[in-house]
Amino acid sequence: MNVDGQLGHVDRHLLGEGRHHRLWEVLGGHLIDNEGAQFAVWAPNARSVRVVGDWNHWSEDPRHAVALEPVGDLGIWAGLDVRAREGQAYKYMIEERSGRTTLRADPMAAAAEVPPATASVLWRSSHQWRQSTAGSDWRAARAQRNSGRTSVYEVHLGSWRRHPDGRSHSYRELAESLPAWVVELGCTHVEFMPIATHPFAGSWGYQVTGYYAPDARLGTPDDLRLLIEAFHESGVGVLVDWVPAHFPRDPWALAQFDGTALYEHDDPRRGEHPDWGTLVFNHGRLEVRNFLVANALYWLEEFRFDGLRVDAVASMIYRDYSRSEGAWIPNEHGGREDLEAIEFVRELNEVIARDHPGAVVLAEESTSWPGVTAPSQSGGLGFSRKWNLGWMHDTLAYLGRDPVHRAHHHHDLTFPMVYAGDERWILPLSHDEVVHGKRSLIERMPGDPWQQAGNLRSLLAWQWCHPGRQLVFMGTELAQRREWSHDRELDWSLLADPLHEGVRRLITDLNALQRDVPALWVGDDDPSTWWWLDADDREQSVFSFARRTTDDQQFAVVVANLTPVPRPGYRLGVPVDGPWRVALSTDAAEYGGSGHLPIDGSTGSDRTTPWQGQPGSLLLSLPPLAVVVLSVEAGAHSGAVPDVR
Repeated sequence: MNVDGQLGHVDRHLLGEGRHHRLWEVLGGHLIDNEGAQFAVWAPNARSVRVVGDWNHWSEDPRHAVALEPVGDLGIWAGLDVRAREGQAYKYMIEERSGRTTLRADPMAAAAEVPPATASVLWRSSHQWRQSTAGSDWRAARAQRNSGRTSVYEVHLGSWRRHPDGRSHSYRELAESLPAWVVELGCTHVEFMPIATHPFAGSWGYQVTGYYAPDARLGTPDDLRLLIEAFHESGVGVLVDWVPAHFPRDPWALAQFDGTALYEHDDPRRGEHPDWGTLVFNHGRLEVRNFLVANALYWLEEFRFDGLRVDAVASMIYRDYSRSEGAWIPNEHGGREDLEAIEFVRELNEVIARDHPGAVVLAEESTSWPGVTAPSQSGGLGFSRKWNLGWMHDTLAYLGRDPVHRAHHHHDLTFPMVYAGDERWILPLSHDEVVHGKRSLIERMPGDPWQQAGNLRSLLAWQWCHPGRQLVFMGTELAQRREWSHDRELDWSLLADPLHEGVRRLITDLNALQRDVPALWVGDDDPSTWWWLDADDREQSVFSFARRTTDDQQFAVVVANLTPVPRPGYRLGVPVDGPWRVALSTDAAEYGGSGHLPIDGSTGSDRTTPWQGQPGSLLLSLPPLAVVVLSVEAGAHSGAVPDVR
């Protein structure tokens, strides 16, 4: 069979260089009107490759399975089967050098069967983007969604809500309710946990076998497009969790694809992940790097996601990640850095910035690697933002302690502010914090139910006011008491309890607070826009800091009393004269608190009593286990702004 017309000269050139950034258009199975389907697959070490599927009744007899032909020296096999039709399942029959034959799912398939079935499916999108999301300006709309404040609602689509019969809602059914819920909460973005094809539901999507095919459990690829479009029409950005570090060992997928270590490293000291039992991508191989970079572009282009959250970055950039001495191979300089993976990450971020300006790429990187969000041209990794796992760990450790012991761990809450200007941060309270015996967030809080709720409300307000953008996992708004399970829906009935409904209302109001008080977020990446008022009041477990807009037209002060004891007569320094207003108190009755009023009477500042290095002060009555936010409306304060930072 002549395959010259299937892959043109430019395609071959780009494939040879590992720079074909629209790889999904030339590899995989593609329907041709009235002519069946074309197939192309990378399997350089195969003796032969054939395609079997529904149309030939899965016969592996060479007389009934069309043979693909090699394309030059690219290691690609291509061909046409005129019998193939849309919606039919197929696999590649690969004859290895050893003579063994295996059936493999298509790495580039646009659709897959519903697990536990494992075949690829011939699919062609018929989705027509609606007028409100179509046209050449959709990239500009994405850039606009990503340019302001960022408050992310992380969701596992299969367990957010379920039908009474226990099945998950489909993408289409979710489109009828999930965007409205995120809008009601006031979040600006939703982040899907991985939605690429994964056979084991218990992996939550982190063990991917089909990188170009959405999870068929919830519907078709076009159903997913409809869900994303529904979010965009609601003004909500959509991020997706992406897994380019490792993949599972399933014998019908990527592992030893053509009988050799094709996508993975051959040496187990680099190719096997000791924690997860998975295989590590060979990021130094041009074809593998091309496969992954093109995959990132595929989701941003074909599904119009607003950004990617890149999973397990640390496991890629360190050769000794989770490995004991002698179980890893140093790089060419004798170091522990994975130089090929670092170059892959930089290339990924450079290509996305070039082809999809306005899209965001977020790093889940668990170490202190410097410059994760610095430009790659200056030696950084080039990510848009980095998850601040240090903030998460220290803050949860502090608030998980009995208040009587918190004075001895004051540093846990103040230390994250020391490095708050080192990167552009996302502050996550993600799914990882409510599984595997860690307990739910509210159950990690000490005290009786009222005190637990007070601590949780304080945690959330601290998160929203601290420098850095916010991410919470679904169920946080319910103050879910059970750990999350992918096998059941959230405990929605909890909202009938005022204590739990109060947490939902607080999150809604925290998002509204950020809209009303830009000083709480516009300077997140500028250390000159926040400063401590008092970081050392450990005996009372009180913390206070100030924030400002870069034009000095709005100021906010945040004070947290993290003991169950009210603090009347507490003097708090303020950088400018008032009138100050209480913008939010987590102890308000509508949130389930005691309703203790932080300010009794006038909110004007006392110009005659400088305090905490500030020119004026307020006298407050601090509520128990609560965070209070005060602000000065833009332009309302009087006098010059002193340099008090």
